[in-house]
Amino acid sequence: MSLVAVGLLSISCQYLAYKVRLPAILPLLIVGIVVGPVFGVLDADALFGDLLFPVVSLSVAIILFEGSLTLKFGDIAGHGNMVRNLCSVGVLVTWVIAAVAAHYSLDLSWQLSFLFGAIVTVTGPTVIVPMLRTVRPKSNLASILRWEGIVIDPIGALLAVLVFEFIVASQGNAISHTFITFGKTIGIGFLLGFSSGYLLGLSIRKDWIPHYLLNTAVLTIILGVFAASNYVAHESGLLAVTITGMVLANMKNVEVEDILEFKETLSVLLISGLFILLATRLSLQSIADVGWGALIVLGAIMFIARPLSVAASSIGTGLKLNELALLSWIAPRGIVAAAVSALFSLKLEEIGYEGAGIIVPMVFLVIIATVVVQSLTSRSVAQLLKVRAPAPTAYLVFGGSKFNRMLADEMIKQELSVTVADTNWDAIREARMMDIPVYFGNPMSDHAARHLDIASFGTVLIMSPYKQLNPPIAYHFENTMGKDKVWALTSNEQSTRPSHQVSEQYAKRLTLFDEGVTYGYLASAIARNASIKTTRLSDEFTFAQYNEKYGDRATPLIAIDVEGKSFTFVNGDSIHPKAGWRVISLILPEGEAV
Repeated sequence: MSLVAVGLLSISCQYLAYKVRLPAILPLLIVGIVVGPVFGVLDADALFGDLLFPVVSLSVAIILFEGSLTLKFGDIAGHGNMVRNLCSVGVLVTWVIAAVAAHYSLDLSWQLSFLFGAIVTVTGPTVIVPMLRTVRPKSNLASILRWEGIVIDPIGALLAVLVFEFIVASQGNAISHTFITFGKTIGIGFLLGFSSGYLLGLSIRKDWIPHYLLNTAVLTIILGVFAASNYVAHESGLLAVTITGMVLANMKNVEVEDILEFKETLSVLLISGLFILLATRLSLQSIADVGWGALIVLGAIMFIARPLSVAASSIGTGLKLNELALLSWIAPRGIVAAAVSALFSLKLEEIGYEGAGIIVPMVFLVIIATVVVQSLTSRSVAQLLKVRAPAPTAYLVFGGSKFNRMLADEMIKQELSVTVADTNWDAIREARMMDIPVYFGNPMSDHAARHLDIASFGTVLIMSPYKQLNPPIAYHFENTMGKDKVWALTSNEQSTRPSHQVSEQYAKRLTLFDEGVTYGYLASAIARNASIKTTRLSDEFTFAQYNEKYGDRATPLIAIDVEGKSFTFVNGDSIHPKAGWRVISLILPEGEAV
C-alpha cells in the first residue's frame, strides 16, 4: 500500500508542477518532507529494509544512463564556446570553490568537501526548462542555459562518481594502494562501459535486437553492466553505465531516440518516487545541526562560484555584461544532484565513513535555496537587466505534410519564424531539404522540452493526421502557453463518428483557417496543384477586393501587418487586413472552387 501511495504522490506532484509551471522538484521535496519527517506517514527504511540500498543504486544507475544518452559531443561544439566552457572550466571553478567553502565552513574532510563540490556542479534541464518559460530571456541566453543543463548533467554526475570512487578506494589504504585501487576501478568502469556501449550500439545498428524488445533489452543489459562492473571492481558500476550511454549517444548510425524516450518515461517515474523516498529519510534535526556554516556555503556557491565560473567561461564569447549577470544568477540544482548525493551518503555510511550524513541535508539545502530563490527572482532580474525577450512570435506546426511544408516555406520567406514537428521521418526529411527548421519526434515529450526552444513559440498550429495524438498535444501546449495560442484543423467527424468525438474544450480549438478546412481538404487541394501565395494589400487593392477577385478559390491562412506582427485566421475570428498588410492564402487553380 505504501508503494502505491508513493507512486500516486509522485505523479500528483509532477502534475501539480506541470499545472503551476514550477520545477517538479519543489512539490516532490515538500511532499516527501511532510509525509516523512513531519508526520511520519512514510519511512523509506521501514518500507524497503535491506532492499533500500539496491533499489536506490539501480535507480541512480538508470538515471545516469539516461542522462549520458543526451551527451553528444557534437552538441557541445554546436552550441558555442560558452556552453563548452561552462561544462569544462565552469565545472572546475564551481567544484573547487564549493569544496573549499564546505571544508572551512562545515569542518568537512577534504575528501567529503570535494565530493559535495562535485555533486553541486550539476544543474539539469528538469529545473532549468520550467524556469526559462517564466523568465523568457533572450534566445542566446536561453540556449546557453538550456544546453548547459543538458550537457552538465552527465558531466557533473561523472565527476561526482570519480570523486566518490576515489574516496572508497582510499579507505584504510596507503597512498600508493589508493591510487592502484582507484585506477583499477576507473579502468574497469571505462573498459566495461566502452565495450558494452559499442557492442550494444552495434547490435542496434545491425538490427540484431527485434524492435519490440529493444527498450526492455537495453534496460536489462544496462542493469547487467552495472552489476558485472561492480562485481569485477567495487563501486565501478555507475561509471560503467555512464560511459555506456555516452558511447551509444555518439556512435554513428545508431538511433537512440526510441530508447531515450522510454528511459525518459522511466526516469520520470524513478526520479519522482525516489525523490519522495529520499526526502522521507531527511531528519529535520540533521538540517538544523548543519548550522550557520550552511549559509556561508550557499553564499559561496550562489554569489562567488557561479559568477566566477561564468566570468572564466565567457572569455572570447562576446557576451555583454548584463547577459553575463543573468547567467551568473540562474543556476538551480536539480534532481540528479539529490539522487546521487543520497546514494553516495548511503554507501559511505555503510562503510562507516565519518561525517557522510551531512552530504544529503547540505545538497537538499542547496537545491531548495537555488530553486526557490531563483524561481522567484529571475524574471525580475532579467527585466532589470533588460535581457528579457519580447513576447514570443514563432510558430510551431505539428505535422509535416506537403501543405504544411509549403506553408512553412512561404512563412519563412515572409520573415516569420516557423518550426515543423512530426513523428514521421520522411516528412521531416522533406522539410529539411527545404531548409525548414524541424523537430523529429513528439513535441510534448521530455526530449522536446530539452531540445526545442518552447519559450520562443507564440502559436501552435496542429495540422497532422494523427487523430489520437492531436488532442493531448493541444492540451499540453495550452497548459504551457495559455489559451488562444493553440489551434487545430477541424475533422468534421465528431458529430457523426463516436470513435472520433472530442471534448468540448478541444472542439473549440478545431477552428483553424475556416469552416470545412480539414486535413483531407488541404491534401486534396495541394494534389490539385493549389499554391500558397502572399498578397500585399494597398489602398487600391483592399481585402474586400482581394476576396472579390479570388472568391471561393482562396483560403486566407496568415495575415501580417505593417509592423511584421502575424495573425492566424480562425473560423469566426474577425481579422480585417488593411493597406500595407500581407495575406498568405491557399489559392486553388483557375476554374476550381471549394
